[in-house]
Amino acid sequence: MKIGELAKRSGLSAYTIRYYERIGLLPNADRDQSGQRDYDASILTWIEFLDRLKTTGMPIREMLRYAALRERGVDTEAERGALLEQHRERVRAHLAKLQACLL
Repeated sequence: MKIGELAKRSGLSAYTIRYYERIGLLPNADRDQSGQRDYDASILTWIEFLDRLKTTGMPIREMLRYAALRERGVDTEAERGALLEQHRERVRAHLAKLQACLL
């Protein structure tokens, strides 16, 4: 799918998609004969995951770390799980702090 369709389906702007590709959060897209990016539909699942990480406040450097581990394959599952668990604990601590402010 072309970048415009991916932007529409993912909710990201074309600029953000190109940025994510440039910094390594998204794999480099294949190119068609005219040089336009051509994405596989399976990238949508990864983009949804990245959006969840971003929404919960994960810094881009940690998202990049996760993406690099993911790229290395199944041998990194434990390390990826630990990274997500650490992030979850930070999110929970932040939520608790916010809730305490509302009392």
